[in-house]
Formats: sequence, C-alpha cells, structure tokens
Amino acid sequence: MAKEENAIILDFLPYGYVMEKKMMPIAQAIGTNGFTLLQLVPRRGEKFEVGEVAYIGDGKRDKVQYILGRCPREKLTETAKIQLEEFIAKSIKENKEKFLKFFNEAQAINTRLHQFELLPGLGKKHTKALLDARNEKPFESFEDIKARVHNMPSPEKVVEKRIMEELTEIQRHNLFIS
Repeated sequence: MAKEENAIILDFLPYGYVMEKKMMPIAQAIGTNGFTLLQLVPRRGEKFEVGEVAYIGDGKRDKVQYILGRCPREKLTETAKIQLEEFIAKSIKENKEKFLKFFNEAQAINTRLHQFELLPGLGKKHTKALLDARNEKPFESFEDIKARVHNMPSPEKVVEKRIMEELTEIQRHNLFIS
C-alpha cells in the first residue's frame, strides 16, 4: 500500500480527548488513498476545519506537526463518523472505476466464501447471479450491475456500508482498506 500524501480532517479536538490526561490538540483524519484513519497533531497555533485537506506526505507540512498514529475505531467522535460516511460516499462516486473493477475481478476467498458475500445484503444467490452476469460480459457501470442482477441492492450503498464496517469494526477480511 502506498503511503498517504493527504488526509481529510474528520474532526478537530482543540483540547484533545476529554478522558485523557494530555491536553494537546488533535485532529481525526482519513487518508485519501488507502482510507487510513489517522490522528494528526497540528503545529502550534494552527487549527483545522472539518473537511479540510491536510498534507501529510514526506515534504514540508504547513499545518501538521506530526502524525500521532492510526486513530483507534473506538476513539472516533460522532462528528468524525458523520464526516467519514460523507467522505466515503463522495470517494466512491469519484472513483467508480476502482469499485467497478472490484465487481469485475472479485474472487473466492475459500471454497465456501466469496468476496461478494462479505458485502452487506449479498448472499449466495446474489453472488451466483453476479458471477453469472459477469461471465457473460464485464460490468460497465453500477447501473449495469443493477440492471443485470435481479433484486440487487444499490452497488454504491453496498460498497459504502462495507467500507464503514471495515473502518469502524474489526473484520476478519478487509476488501477495501488495508
């Protein structure tokens, strides 16, 4: 996985976490490439706005002093969770090809489980229908998937829900985040 260059600020806590002893400002953010949840410490006197893009690459960082590390799921604020949902929905719309590629290339995890079955609302019947339709010809769009697979829920929403699950709950298999 490539290193993150930019992160979207999900929430800014000017006094840090309420229940912890340290009173240092902290920003909860998500990397724009690999959906990595991060905790960022701003430079002295700097503040972040929710939704702001912060540079976190190897070069000179304007507003970020350092990356404290990954943001634990249980520390995500409610504001951060709402922003996260909006960011994921926007990201899926902007990167349709990447997620369409998933539908065209998803493989079996083992003899009993296919990657499609890890998507919320999809079971054995949807998996078989997706595979049959995909074998006829590759999917060209999310609308194409819905049109060719009977009773298929919205592919964008299914992917969005799965990414949220991977970010906020511990999963045995991750499809979209590392």
